[in-house]
Amino acid sequence: MKDQQTQIIERLVYELELRNYSPQTIRTYSELLANLERFFQTGLENVSAEQMKSYLYQRMKNDEISTSYINQTISAFKLLQTDVLNREWETFKIKRPRREKKLPVVLSQEEVQQLIAGTRNIKHKALLMLAYSSGLRRQEVQFLKPSAIDSARMQIHVVQGKGKKDRYTILSKKTLEMLRFYYRLERPKTYLFEPQGNKGVTLSSSTLNEIVKSNAKKAGIKKDISFHTLRHCFATHLLEQGVNLKLIQHFLGHNSLRTTSVYLSLANINPSSVVSPLDFMDV
Repeated sequence: MKDQQTQIIERLVYELELRNYSPQTIRTYSELLANLERFFQTGLENVSAEQMKSYLYQRMKNDEISTSYINQTISAFKLLQTDVLNREWETFKIKRPRREKKLPVVLSQEEVQQLIAGTRNIKHKALLMLAYSSGLRRQEVQFLKPSAIDSARMQIHVVQGKGKKDRYTILSKKTLEMLRFYYRLERPKTYLFEPQGNKGVTLSSSTLNEIVKSNAKKAGIKKDISFHTLRHCFATHLLEQGVNLKLIQHFLGHNSLRTTSVYLSLANINPSSVVSPLDFMDV
């Protein structure tokens, strides 16, 4: 049965690779389906809709898994049923849970300055400055190459970001100066940020997150932040400076303006600073 189960997941992997899904998504879906196999101790083609609902319910109650985890599990199971087993999804009708509407944690500009100024390690400082000043995702920083830094146009070319999309985002002058200083010291081989004494490979995702958390702690920042917090700060602070939301959407690489609009709830904008367009008219 193990070989049969493995073959089913391999067939899904083959299908996802043909459809150009990202390696991270393929790996995540494979792991989620493997978890289902271990739980049910049977081939996934034998798992009913009621069994899936019961499994998800138990995980939510006993393991306190996130809404995102539930949605990813349903997505993986749906792809398996429709694209590998050629079944109609309507026969399963597994509804997705409502997403929790939680606002992300953001730092003030003073706190970001405190974080960066207090970071002594040159590589870590360059990394934090880059992530914040350009709004990059963790994986985008992880796989960024020196050639992506376009100093002539003061832009960063994000190659194959989330959704396998290329985009350009802004490059800070201060960040460029720090990157040049860092580059002269480290001389990375392939990626802009590489482990000490192990050139040619990327920093791990956990290392990137730890760099943010450990330096925030040293800086006396009490908020529970992650690497992604720097991206939230970038968008929120641009909005507070009056940058157009549509432009921020482009810098972040969001498909929908609705995703970017969450920062309207985070930005600290004083209504008294807004001038009516009528006051600019000669009437």
